[in-house]
Amino acid sequence: MADFVKAARTTEIEPGQARLVEVKGKQIALFNVDSQFFALDNTCTHRGGPLADGEVSGHEVTCPWHGATFDVRTGEVVGPPAQQAVVRYSVRVTGTDIEVEV
Repeated sequence: MADFVKAARTTEIEPGQARLVEVKGKQIALFNVDSQFFALDNTCTHRGGPLADGEVSGHEVTCPWHGATFDVRTGEVVGPPAQQAVVRYSVRVTGTDIEVEV
């Protein structure tokens, strides 16, 4: 059963940035886009690159290894070489806590 679990504080991720967190044994990339927070599996579906280390531009993150691009809101592929979406997690903000449903 999935539960919302505290993953970070809103002050820990600047707008336009990402941060790697571990929640219930899962590596999750948290993104701050204009003070809205999104969470994706940290592993690129192309070759396993770390999405939290990727470049964030608007609602897109580019994998630092081979340039695959994903929509941080949905996990869907925006640009190749990846062909499969990454897992997206629901996020809620409670006060200054960012909680991820895992």
